Amino acid sequence: MQVSRLNEVKIYSLSAGRSLPEWLSDRKKRALQKKDVDIRRRIELIQDFEMPTVSTKIKVSRDGQYIMAVGTYKPRIRCFDTYQLSQKFERCLDSEVVTFEILSDDYSKIVFLECGRFVEFHSQHGHYYRTRIPKFGRDFSYHYPSCDLYFVGASSEVYRLNLEQGRFLNSLQTDASESNVCDINPVHFLFAMGTAEGKVECWDPRTRNRVGLLDCALSSVTADTEIDGLPSVSALKFDGALNMAVGTSTGQVLLYDLRSSDPLIVKDHHYGLPIKSIQFQPQLDLIISADSRIIKMWNKDTGKIFTSMEPEYDINDVCLYPNSGMLMTANEAPKMNIYYIPVLGPAPKWCSFLDNLTEELEENPESTVYDDYKFVTRKDLENLGLAHLIGSSLLRAYMHGFFMDIRLYHKAKMMANPFAYEEYRREKIRQKVEETRAQRVQLKKLPKVNKELALKLIEEEGEEQQVTRKRKQKNLPSLLKDDRFKVMFENPDFQVDEQSEEFRLLNPLVSKISEKRKRKLKLLEELEAQEQEEEEEPEGKASDAESSESSDDEKGWVEEVRKQRKLLRQEEKVKRQERFKEDQQTSLKPQFFEIKEGEEFRSFKDSAKKQKLMKKTLGDRLKLEEKLGTLNVSDTTVGSKQATFKLKKSEQQKKQQEAEKQHRQERKTLRRSASHLKSKHGRGRLFH
Repeated sequence: MQVSRLNEVKIYSLSAGRSLPEWLSDRKKRALQKKDVDIRRRIELIQDFEMPTVSTKIKVSRDGQYIMAVGTYKPRIRCFDTYQLSQKFERCLDSEVVTFEILSDDYSKIVFLECGRFVEFHSQHGHYYRTRIPKFGRDFSYHYPSCDLYFVGASSEVYRLNLEQGRFLNSLQTDASESNVCDINPVHFLFAMGTAEGKVECWDPRTRNRVGLLDCALSSVTADTEIDGLPSVSALKFDGALNMAVGTSTGQVLLYDLRSSDPLIVKDHHYGLPIKSIQFQPQLDLIISADSRIIKMWNKDTGKIFTSMEPEYDINDVCLYPNSGMLMTANEAPKMNIYYIPVLGPAPKWCSFLDNLTEELEENPESTVYDDYKFVTRKDLENLGLAHLIGSSLLRAYMHGFFMDIRLYHKAKMMANPFAYEEYRREKIRQKVEETRAQRVQLKKLPKVNKELALKLIEEEGEEQQVTRKRKQKNLPSLLKDDRFKVMFENPDFQVDEQSEEFRLLNPLVSKISEKRKRKLKLLEELEAQEQEEEEEPEGKASDAESSESSDDEKGWVEEVRKQRKLLRQEEKVKRQERFKEDQQTSLKPQFFEIKEGEEFRSFKDSAKKQKLMKKTLGDRLKLEEKLGTLNVSDTTVGSKQATFKLKKSEQQKKQQEAEKQHRQERKTLRRSASHLKSKHGRGRLFH
């Protein structure tokens, strides 16, 4: 069971975790439950609460005992008994279900609107009757006082089917080209339908006349909203006698009072997706609106977000269990999600154990979603020697790194650095010892990292304090006491490398100044060795050495730069000599390369010549080509120059020309020999 929190509202996902496949035998299922702790600890509130592929609609019967869901593939309906926490029955249908309605308190009377213009009726035993409507339907509502079914769809008419008489009645003619949704008010039975033009038409079923028209498309466009095209009505729901919520195809929810044509509030989901479902939660005055990506709960008076949920798969429908905090969704996945939100209300009677379970979880700290995973960057993978796993199923890309199994991470870290735990343990012990020392009466100590820099800052701070006292100014905060620079004097990675080339050239006078500070550091180290003494010793012994120093900084700076440059040159010479010795000691082995078929080996001189030619300018290359005869430059009458080139023949073309030339010569010799034989043969006949 996963727990998420948003705006201090806890949401328990009861369908989280792995599910066992249906084709496994009971024996194998029991064996897996014994081996795998996650499977054993998962909560299966209702057994096999899922569809083969996709679930499209989900509803609860009025008595609260049965949960019905439709889905594919094949098209079917499944009824789940909450008292038995298992499936009651399953029925397959001939075509996919657009929507359905439960007419009775239990599962004994159900109406299905199917894709192929079919309306199918089911009773307690199963299929009862099937009929068709003239146009494709998209939604329908049941009018209880007159037993009429109102169908809306790809037509300007609203078809009425009376279940008492068993026949179609006169249709309602509307101004809309198509209608998407409809609903009937449970108090005064006003019939409302949402059109493709973004309008809501309200009809009185008693007089069969239109009594109102709302332009929701115009009202949904505010200063903050961005829409692509005309919004159409995609969801509609009544709340009590006067309130009505309308969802648009561009992701806005409008709350109306039926006495006014202007919306009380406009809530934008900011995803640009059609609103799929709207539900009301009367206890907390909340509206639960959902598109295919997110479920939002917000206050209907202020529009303030209460909480939200983003399931892993796209949402098709949302159902709120009456008078409880349970929420169910139909998704683009086999498993249907069940959420329990204790703030919305208590758990239903058939799963009252959820309240005790959530109370126990609140006492103990809940585990987050990523407790079993470790976030690593690409550099961490290279250090662990796991860079070859990038792109495999063992790593899941996330932002600038990857998530990997925490067990694999610990194993790889142990193999890469087997003594890491000992070092971590020593570091923790050292930190605790330092924490206990901080409680004692201490001397003014310098930090262990960048001591000279800290001493320099202390000296500068003392000088600044003297200046500010004279000028009566406020003291600036010290870097040593600033938390932002705290790590620079604690972490050894921030140690200043005084032997680096950049440091020595940029700070040529550091060597002289560092001598003064080294003397001070020695004195301070001697003082630190005498920690048991209560009185602090004065730190004024290094002031005598300062008076003997010359104040001519410019000459000293130039000399120091020259010295540093000489030292750097000497170090470079030593490095070159060491490299030369290493090169002499290493024995080079000859390497052989294979030449491709159809190519001849050319000397390295040709490549060198080509490189020299490429380095020359265009003018020099043109002059060289003109000398060789492959280029002809001539002046034209207009005054410009004309250049003609002769293409160089490749090696294959040269070989082909030589072969053709040799072939011609062979044919010539054959012709000559043939003519010579003919003349000889003719003479022989004459003599004969």
